[in-house]
Amino acid sequence: MSTFNEADQLLVRIERLRKKMTRVALLEGFTSPESIRISQELDELLNTYDKYKHKYNNS
Repeated sequence: MSTFNEADQLLVRIERLRKKMTRVALLEGFTSPESIRISQELDELLNTYDKYKHKYNNS
């Protein structure tokens, strides 16, 4: 699998998780355990994507 495809897949996952986080936060509250869990998962994905960008933009 190429790096470009991996980055694209990360972006798709990030967008899906953002939408899910918004739905959950509006239904359960922004500080609900589920909202926080999703937010942490989203942070991890964003950090992974950022590492990809830096790694392949600086090559």
